Amino acid sequence: MKAQETLNKIKDKLEQILIAVPFIKINESLLEARLGNVRVDLIVKVNINGRLLSLLVEFKSLGEPRMVRMAIQQLREYSSLTENAYPVVAAPYISEDTANLCKQNKVGYIDLAGNCFLTFHRVYIERKYYPNPIIEKRRVRSIFSPKSSRILRVMLNYPQRRPWGVWELAKEANVSIGLVSKVKERLLDLEYISGDKYLSVIRPVELLEEWASNYSFKKNKIYDYFSFDDIKDIERKLSEYCKQQTIPYALTLFSGAALVAPFSRYTRGFAYVGNNISEVADKLGLKEVTSGPNISILEPYDEGVFYGSNENDDVSVVSDIQLYLDLIGFKGRGEESAKFLLEQRIKPKW
Repeated sequence: MKAQETLNKIKDKLEQILIAVPFIKINESLLEARLGNVRVDLIVKVNINGRLLSLLVEFKSLGEPRMVRMAIQQLREYSSLTENAYPVVAAPYISEDTANLCKQNKVGYIDLAGNCFLTFHRVYIERKYYPNPIIEKRRVRSIFSPKSSRILRVMLNYPQRRPWGVWELAKEANVSIGLVSKVKERLLDLEYISGDKYLSVIRPVELLEEWASNYSFKKNKIYDYFSFDDIKDIERKLSEYCKQQTIPYALTLFSGAALVAPFSRYTRGFAYVGNNISEVADKLGLKEVTSGPNISILEPYDEGVFYGSNENDDVSVVSDIQLYLDLIGFKGRGEESAKFLLEQRIKPKW
């Protein structure tokens, strides 16, 4: 969308919101106006029961915290150049984080999705929960793609570690320096991390929750089996065989949760197996079924699922981060277990 077209849409939306208030009259709207020696994207001059007010609008193509902080600073400078001014940030989409940032700085906001917050004189207008435009969702999801998420795994598994250098992070995550640089810029825009040459996670909980909303354990290929053996015996035999054959594996979901926290009894086991799944199933005497499985083997969507795995009772379990991601998408008991894991094991480490 071209800049002029975008500004026209913002102007139209803002005017529609304002004229809906009986005691507000719009005097004029000026696109790309000037205040002294500075340019303002949009000025909407209104009359509120005889009181004049200018809404100064600064538009950013990305409504992410870092970009919006820049807009807020610009608006403060603009506001100092005129009397009776109210600053407003505009963007294609304003997230909840960005909305809170605007409110904290006493700045209004409006986006193309329909969200807005305006408060001046006797006026209070707030509209929220309008969905994120598709293009913005794609940009956010890009940091949770298989290889990009390897970078997040490293940083979230060690959030209190000294800051990561870009080269060091690329080596640890087994990805290119170029990818780390791209993900770094996205995370900085979203204010999940801080730094330039050396990077630190500053909002690990929010980052993990955003990742969880873009993840499901069903991204992995799932093979369902049945065995007359006890689930614990199946898991032990799977562990022993995979170790003998040097096959990457790790328990997850309720199998993993039962080993790291006191969860209730479960009737279906889950394990990631990196390769030779059919061979593993044959050696364990597992019968593939279409319903009623008591053991499911997951073929990882990316090798990153094994990062940070730990030994517990001589059995490998995925990291707490991976375990949380898998559990939170398992409706019912999975969500409860994930929240317990977050509060009792993950947050205390952060």
